[in-house]
Amino acid sequence: MSDQRPSSRRPQVFRLDETNITLAPPDPIEPETALLPAAAPPRRSGMSWGGLFWSALGGIASLAAYVGLSRLVEDLFARAEWLGYVGLGFTALLVLAVVIIVGREVAGLSRLARLDDIRRRATLAIAADDRSEAEGVARDMLRLAAQTPTLARAHADLESHLSGIIDGADLVRLTERTLLASLDSRARQMVSDAARNVSVVTAVSPRALVDLAFVLYSAVSLVRRLALLYGGRPGALGMLRLVQHVVGHLAITGGMAAGDTLVQQIVGQGLAARLSARLGEGVVNGLLTARLGLAAMAVTRPLPFAALPAPRLADVASGLLRKAEEEEAVASRRQ
Repeated sequence: MSDQRPSSRRPQVFRLDETNITLAPPDPIEPETALLPAAAPPRRSGMSWGGLFWSALGGIASLAAYVGLSRLVEDLFARAEWLGYVGLGFTALLVLAVVIIVGREVAGLSRLARLDDIRRRATLAIAADDRSEAEGVARDMLRLAAQTPTLARAHADLESHLSGIIDGADLVRLTERTLLASLDSRARQMVSDAARNVSVVTAVSPRALVDLAFVLYSAVSLVRRLALLYGGRPGALGMLRLVQHVVGHLAITGGMAAGDTLVQQIVGQGLAARLSARLGEGVVNGLLTARLGLAAMAVTRPLPFAALPAPRLADVASGLLRKAEEEEAVASRRQ
């Protein structure tokens, strides 16, 4: 193996019209499609066995209700004609109420599905830097923001700059910064207030049943208010689906909570062990409520956290630690 290195050559100047100059062929340009990431796998179409079961059960229940109401109206007509008309009127009102309630539930589910679709498309637009997809996401976000009067100025600013952004990822990030910054601030305040209220109530409540009822009420109320803030407005079925998504998000990201600075302070310092039993229980319940609120923010927020930082547990529950430290200092002075 030779150790000789090529001799260094001084730079020279050539003219392109000289006859003894041979130009190298240009480098081949790869097609633009090769730079794009692979397409997401298509979703499985068709109805699952669970969906088939509930559809069949709903059909059977509807037929049973129809047969029962028809028999009731026929019996009323057989007993007295005016009773039959009264029963028929009440049946019509019942059917109208059922149709309105079902329509509201379907609308609530469709709004939640719309938020999920916008978040999914925004993630794909950022990953692929797709300008057309990002513009569609921005248009959908503008339609959502039009329903919130406090976002009128942000709506006008984003619409005026919409055509000036070339990159798709930058357009999604601009949409997030313009429309969701104020909503995220209000959402963090909601989570912080709910965690503080749960901590106080469970620390002074004498009954465990009261604690459980208040924690459940606060959690469901917090999830609903966050969904309303971000434009979800779910119904009863929508709330069930939303709670399921929040619990699933907690199951996926629950292991990350152990690495949070606030949790490390409480566990590492043994703060909960040095506090009174009721106060320590209140702090823990407040932290759990804060974790639930952060998961609800991630589920109900129509855009992923790309331009704005995702809130941490310490951002919404730091007051719980300060309160616990103050109570510990007071208890130590009394001793």
